[in-house]
Amino acid sequence: MKQKRVLLGVTGSIAAYKAAEIIRRLLDEGVKVSVIMTKEAGHFITPLTLASLSGEPVYRGMFDEGSGPQKMPHIDLAREADVFLIAPATANIIGKLANGIADDLLTCIALATKAPILVAPAMNAQMYQNKIVQENCRKLKKYGVQFIDPIKGKLACGTTGQGHIADEKVIVRTVLKAIK
Repeated sequence: MKQKRVLLGVTGSIAAYKAAEIIRRLLDEGVKVSVIMTKEAGHFITPLTLASLSGEPVYRGMFDEGSGPQKMPHIDLAREADVFLIAPATANIIGKLANGIADDLLTCIALATKAPILVAPAMNAQMYQNKIVQENCRKLKKYGVQFIDPIKGKLACGTTGQGHIADEKVIVRTVLKAIK
């Protein structure tokens, strides 16, 4: 039986450090993990950290060195995925996906994959509750994207509210359920 593969999209949120634990837990379950990072995610966690944990190269750009003219990473990765998890997902990435914007590797993969897409938002509570963000979430749900809702917790801005990324155990359990 072929080993299951999760694409983990990491975006520019302080919660990007949680990707390390998500990778570890998925590997413990026998799942192969490939990481796609946005440029902004690199401000919070390094590609080296995620590559070291996953044992796989970290994909960052559409035209990274080594992809060459014959390789189309957004198509190849999209085809290979059993699940595409975006964790953490910022308001920016949710808005881009809801409006079909594909201006980086992560958004291109999201539009090209036939795999289930799971989104674990992480942001300031006021941003998460913003009517536009909520409308974008509803729109994506209508298209079949599954959300792993954020929880109420202490946020990086010093406040407490709903916007804290879901617990890694809940995220991994949801991914494993989607794989089956």
